[in-house]
Amino acid sequence: MPSIQEELIKTIRDVPDFPKPGILFKDITPILADAKLSVRVSEALAEQWEALQLTSVIGIESRGFIFGMQLAQTLGVAFIPVRKVGKLPYKTIKHSYDLEYGSAEIEMHMDAVKPGDKVLIHDDLLATGGTAAAAAELVKKSGGEVGGFSFLIELAFLKGIEKLKPYHHDVRRLVSF
Repeated sequence: MPSIQEELIKTIRDVPDFPKPGILFKDITPILADAKLSVRVSEALAEQWEALQLTSVIGIESRGFIFGMQLAQTLGVAFIPVRKVGKLPYKTIKHSYDLEYGSAEIEMHMDAVKPGDKVLIHDDLLATGGTAAAAAELVKKSGGEVGGFSFLIELAFLKGIEKLKPYHHDVRRLVSF
């Protein structure tokens, strides 16, 4: 059986010029179309983190929700959605940041992370690290501790990992391009 890395490299689809000219988008929807591969991805992600004493997993909108929720369930911890501003119904805390093709602001419910919580931040892709770093700022603002960063894909040439090191040294991914 091929390794999970080999399967992901074979399955992830490149979409040129999306969402803007010059961007090569890494599309994970072919993974989602393959139920067996999706299960393997979920299992591989959970294996990376099962030894830690985490209290929750943050999933970053929207593709971070897909495997983030499964990761939280497998680890037996809470799932926390981090969304674009205006999408959550309760009182929120916010953080603005720059990303590879513009700027954005994200938020989470103000009671999602409690002081002392150890939170894993998950997203499908690590590019420049701006969105994951913004999620880490939300954790810090709430009095929680970042327990690490989890990604399906890292675009290593963008060096996003450097932006995450001030929050936690443990940054894991299933595949790098």
